[in-house]
Parts: sequence; structure tokens; C-alpha cells
Amino acid sequence: MSKYIVLALALLTVACAPPATDNASTPDTPATNPELVSEVQSFLDEYTEKFVELAYASSLAEWDSNTRIVEGDDTNRKRTQEANAALLAYTGSTQIIEKTRAFLERRNEMEDLQARQLDGILFRAAQGPQTVPELVERRIAAEAEQVETLFGFDFQIDGKSVSANDIDRVLVESKDTAARLTAWEASKDVGKDLKDGLTELVELRNGTSQALGYANYFEYQVSEYGMSVDEMMALNKQFVRELWPLYRELHTWARYELADRYGEEVPEMLPAHWLPNRWGQDWAALVTVEGIDLDSVLAEKSAEWIVQQGEEFFKSLGFDALPQSFWERSSLYPLPDGADYKKNNHASAWHLDYNNDLRSLMSVEPNERWWATSHHELGHIYYYMAYTSPDVPVLLRRGANRGFHEAVGTMLGMASMQKPFLEARGLIEPGVETDETQTLLKEALDAVVFIPFSAGTMTHFEHDLYNGLAQDEYNARWWDYVTRLQGIVPPSPRGEEYCDAASKTHINNDAAQYYDYAVSGVILHQIHSHIATKILQQDPRATNYFGSTETGQFLDSILSVGMTRDWREVMRENLGEEISAAPMLAYFEPLTEHLRKVNEGREYTLPETPEL
Repeated sequence: MSKYIVLALALLTVACAPPATDNASTPDTPATNPELVSEVQSFLDEYTEKFVELAYASSLAEWDSNTRIVEGDDTNRKRTQEANAALLAYTGSTQIIEKTRAFLERRNEMEDLQARQLDGILFRAAQGPQTVPELVERRIAAEAEQVETLFGFDFQIDGKSVSANDIDRVLVESKDTAARLTAWEASKDVGKDLKDGLTELVELRNGTSQALGYANYFEYQVSEYGMSVDEMMALNKQFVRELWPLYRELHTWARYELADRYGEEVPEMLPAHWLPNRWGQDWAALVTVEGIDLDSVLAEKSAEWIVQQGEEFFKSLGFDALPQSFWERSSLYPLPDGADYKKNNHASAWHLDYNNDLRSLMSVEPNERWWATSHHELGHIYYYMAYTSPDVPVLLRRGANRGFHEAVGTMLGMASMQKPFLEARGLIEPGVETDETQTLLKEALDAVVFIPFSAGTMTHFEHDLYNGLAQDEYNARWWDYVTRLQGIVPPSPRGEEYCDAASKTHINNDAAQYYDYAVSGVILHQIHSHIATKILQQDPRATNYFGSTETGQFLDSILSVGMTRDWREVMRENLGEEISAAPMLAYFEPLTEHLRKVNEGREYTLPETPEL
């Protein structure tokens, strides 16, 4: 799973307007003022032109910093630093802030789309307000240095350099707990080098957001949803509580399953190195669904074929082919052996110029993981394409909310793994016998297991981080949440010389937004349920989107509006409901009943309700 905008792109495109209220003229509100409307539009046009110019230059520099990391060469870092400084100097200028605030005092006299764009301008200004230029300059430099440290880190096992993919391979495949421990510990070494930088970034991010009236950086990011911090935290706690009964069953199942697999005693909590993911956020690799061995089938394909099939899927829904520039400019595959540089291995989709320069950064290999990831990332690319139109102002070319963007990408990745879809794509034989319970189990070990990590550990840790958590408490607080909310413990003592939270990309360079993924997990099941039951008239657990132009039209109706509408309104109009975990719970209901029978007589070590 990946964030759709990464690294310092968060500085550029994540910052958009909080959902605005509907300011359409009514008998109780003033009519629009033609003179003001014209004045505001001139300002917006001028701002947008300059913003796109500077943002594109910054995005290009960020792209190079992520795709070509050369040890000892700081050329890209300096270029990125300079480009970001120029962008932030403009978007955060005192003149821009003052003029925007003055316009917004008369928001009921202007058009709603104009007010939404002005909200976005003011929100974006908080990334680099020139009222505190020294903080902005320090923040730009600190973020560039943190990125370079993170993605230029030399992971080593037994004195030999290894890639992140190498580490992941050990954690997915090996049954040797000693080898697993060595790989897991190697994956955390980078945190020690990032700890001081993280502390500095917290201070600088808080300082720049406070300059525009936010209590801290966490509150600033939450405000884009039109919610208070308390409301956002309550929503995430709700997600954890709602899914806890199933998570508790999964946790109990995993303890007994892995103890048997590794020939160990059943532990009270899951040792972190027993799990197939470095952060315990995805356990799907624990299960192989009989009859569906995608890895062996896809191993005979090329990495290029994987991405091309993703494009074919979207074309079958009625969307256009990807622009040729996407293929020419993206970085889609692993670096060749012997390459004298590194690149960011975190999959992502990029909308560099808010127009047609669309790119993806991946390291695609022909396997099941990258099959789903490629469909996921192209989902973001097609979302970008859908709202890149004259009907959507550049400043509102964003998802309905940040979670919406991720919901679409993840939903399409999920749809690409369902049995009828795989049959239609020729990856499994028609009518092949599969264990549907095992299929649901594998999905739950991804989607459900992820919620206590995203809505629980990550969101709660970052909330604390930006609310005054002391540096000498980082690791203790991190493992407190991991233990209580995920039921996972470190394999050995992890003192404050470590910073295991910082080994997670998003803590460093996509900060205070991980609840986006939890929100997306809920929304994606709502959208998927609607498509399955209302359009395809299929079981949500066994769908085939391929070739359904009606599905494509429905998706386009959601995607193409960008951020021109309040996200709650978009959900009500297109789905007929508010945000709710009910469809997600219903999707996995047969699995919950199955696991209760499997776990009968076993010891449950997680409490019946989460300790939130």
C-alpha cells in the first residue's frame, strides 16, 4: 500500500482547502458581488499561473531526488531545497496571506468555487508562511536531509548491503526465526539515524503551522477534512472498535498458526519478527489460497506486462489510454544490478504539473504483490486524469478528500485480486476450485489487520508526537501502542537509542496524515459494495469489474469532480450514505464466524475491547 503523493510533494499538493460550507446564494444570504467576483478571479488566475510554474519546478526536483540517490552527491538535495524554497516563498508570502484573508471575509459575496480555492491558498500558505521565514528555511533543509538519510540508507545483513525488497523477501518466505530476526533488526537500523532529524522536523512543522493559527502540525493536517482533532481521533477509535472482534480472532489465529509453523511455543503476543511485514501492518503473506498461485503464473511474465495489464483494465472501463509521456517519464522497475545510484522503493503516483505530466514511481517485479500494487497506483493516475479538466480549477485538482484518493487506489487493487476478475484476465483457470474462506482470510489479514496499525498505532503516535511527546519517550510510546492496539511485541528490548517509528516512511515525509489510510479502508468498502450490489449485481466477495463501462461511468462521476464538492456531499449523492464501516464488517462476516469456531478452546490474549 502506498501513499498517492510522497515526500515533499506533501508540501505541494496535500495542502488544499478544508471542505468549505455551501455558500450558494439563498434568500438568507447576499447575492454574489460581480465586482468582487471579478477581482477574486483575477487574483486566482494570477496566483494559479505562478503556483503551477513553481510547483512543477519543485516536483521535478523532488522526482530526481527520489529516483536518483547518489551517495556523497548532494546536487539533487540542493536543487530540491532551492525549488521548494522558491515555491514556499511565494505560497506563504505575507502579501498572499493578507489578501486571501481579506477576500475570505467576504466569502458569501463570491462564487463557491472561488471561496474553496481561497481556502486552499490559505491552507497551503501554512506550509511555508513568510511571517516566519527562518523556520521555513530550516524546515526545507531539514526535510531534504531527512529524505536523503532515509532513502540513501545502506541496509546490511551480516555485513552485506541488501535492499528493502531483500529484507521483505526474508520476512515473507523464511521459516528460520534467527534469519527473520536478523532481517527485522536490519530493517530498523535506519531509525537511529533519523531520530534527531525527526525531533527537529516536529519542532519546525509545528512552528510553521502555528504561524497561521493552528495549535500544531497534526491539527493543521486534520483540518483539511473539515474536522477537529478530537473528531478525527474519535473516528479512528471508532474504526478500531468496530473491527476489533474480527481483529482479535485474527490475532489469536496467527499466534497459534505461526507457533506451529516455526516450531515454537504459542506466545502471549506476536513477536514482531514472526510477521511478514516490517511493521506488522499486513499479514496476508501468511496465507496462500489453493488454486490461485499468482506468483508462479506471473513469474513467467515481464514486469512491463504487469503494468500494461493495469492500463488495459482501466481502458476496459471506458477510460482513455495512459499518455505516452507516462511510460517515458515514470520510474517503474527495479534498478539494474550494478547501478551506481539508488531510488525510493516506496510505490507512489505523481501529478507533477496538475495537468498531463503523470508519473509513477515503483519497482515492479512479476509477482502477486506488484500485480495488485500496479493496479492500485494506476488507480491514482486515472483519478488524476479524471479531474484534470477545464471544469475543475487547478487548485481543486485533488481527491474529494485525501482518504478518497487512497480508497480508489486500494479498491481497484483489491478488485484486481478477486477470483472472477483473475479468471477474466486469464491468470487462473475458469471455474477453478478455491477455498473461499481462505480467500477471505487472506484479504482480512491485509485490510482488517491494517486498521489497528493505521487508525491505531500510527495515528495515535503521530498525534502524541506533534503534541509534545519527548524524544526520550519515542520508542517506548511507539511500542506501547503497537502492543496494546496490534498485539505485537519487539523480539528483544528496544531502548531509546532506537527510533523504530522513524523506519516507517510516512513518519518522516508524509507526516500527520496516516489516518487517510484508515478512512480510505472504510470508504473503499462502501464504494465497492455499491458497485457490486447496485451496478454489477454480484457478490462483493467475488466481482469482475473488467469491461463494465457502467462501473467506469460511476467511478468517473466520483473522481471527475475533484475537490470542487464537499466529500460528505459526494458520498451522500453517489452512495446514498455517510461514512460507515458497516459494508466492511458485512464483507468479512462469514470469516468472523469461521474463526470463532477455529479458535474455540484457544487462549485469547487481547482484551475483548481495545485499550484506547
